[in-house]
Amino acid sequence: MANPKTELFDQFARVGRALASRSRLLLMDLLSQGEKSVETLAEQAGLSVPNASNHLRELRTVSLVRTRRAGQHIYYRLASPNVHALLRSLQGVAHESLAEVRELVSEFYQDPDGLEAVDAETLNRRVQEGEVIVLDVRPPDEYAAGHIPGAASLPISELEHRLRELPRDREIVAYCRGPYCLFSRQAVERLRSHGLRAYRMEEGVAEWEERGFPVAAGEP
Repeated sequence: MANPKTELFDQFARVGRALASRSRLLLMDLLSQGEKSVETLAEQAGLSVPNASNHLRELRTVSLVRTRRAGQHIYYRLASPNVHALLRSLQGVAHESLAEVRELVSEFYQDPDGLEAVDAETLNRRVQEGEVIVLDVRPPDEYAAGHIPGAASLPISELEHRLRELPRDREIVAYCRGPYCLFSRQAVERLRSHGLRAYRMEEGVAEWEERGFPVAAGEP
């Protein structure tokens, strides 16, 4: 007779094997921003559409993602908030356990000039008091899926061409996909190089919502 505990841990291992891929983890990180088509995921992850489809199929096999069809397109989303929590937990354990991760984060992800990132609670208070301009520097599809209320959509790819839209007498806080996204850091560096007072929020919209703060949706 089969050992039920052995069978159970075999099933746990199936999920672990699905996570053991850089591309699949990247796709999950992108899906934490909202539902996306296979084509959009492939483009943003730097994969071919067939390759992205294969990885997504593996994630779907263990029910980490769900799909819906609209015409000729298939859209993917994370199966539940628990999947996002699993991803962030994995990243957190890796940061705690691996010196290589800490070195990469220190070199590429910490705030330029050694300035502290703005935490979500502080940003929420300052937004309520009208003290700051908030910039969402993610792609437009992610802004449409969910953003901090009152934030302006200014994708990192458009920032250099739209600097004149930003008032020079206001403090600016930029945010992107979360602690392991470079867009907000790049935005802050560019804004400061043009003499603007800019900071970043380390967390993303998913973490903002998890803290109980409101999230808006809609096109830029």
